[in-house]
Amino acid sequence: MAAEKKSLFPAVRLVLLAVMAGALAGAVAVYVTSRPAGNNAAEATAPATSEADVAACAAKADRAKALAASATGDVAAMLPADPPQSLKGLAFNGPDGKPMTLADRAGKTVLLNLWATWCAPCREEMPVLNALQKASGNEDFEVVAVNVDTGDDAKPKKFLAETGIDTLGYYRDNTLALFNDLKKRGLALGLPVTLLVDREGCLLAHMNGPADWAGGDAKRLIDAAKAGG
Repeated sequence: MAAEKKSLFPAVRLVLLAVMAGALAGAVAVYVTSRPAGNNAAEATAPATSEADVAACAAKADRAKALAASATGDVAAMLPADPPQSLKGLAFNGPDGKPMTLADRAGKTVLLNLWATWCAPCREEMPVLNALQKASGNEDFEVVAVNVDTGDDAKPKKFLAETGIDTLGYYRDNTLALFNDLKKRGLALGLPVTLLVDREGCLLAHMNGPADWAGGDAKRLIDAAKAGG
């Protein structure tokens, strides 16, 4: 079993690929000066981050550090937010194609993941994110995997169909605005990037690079995040 995990997620190789993917994403962002037609994520009404939201999230620093104790084994690269911050205003398109923000998932613990079809570690990670959503997704928890390919929906939808990704919702931002927002916050170095957000929209932990989200280590981390409210 250990050998299987090692072959699925050769950490050093995939992290290097993730960094390269991030560099490519950054290079692409330089040349994207307008938002492609057909994606309205920027039109979502992002709630202003109030002083109350900032204070409420900042007060969770001890909780974020305590949660880090549950980030072991396959998810040991998950770092505590320092400090926790409100991510309610992150904007992208929902499965219905309409603009939304992370605030629309208030009341749920969310594992937010950014991925692209041109990112090799992302492609390897998607089946285990799908398995996590299938096993643990409910009214209290959701994996929100946002595709950030530029252009139309053809390539990402073809990849999801060919790979048998049948449980994850189709979240989308083809403008790179979401990736660049996280990059400015110091949270995104490359792809994939994964954020663990509590039901009040506060970032508790984050990771750059892939992980085995279908295993017991991931389940324990998610359970600990949900238990904290």
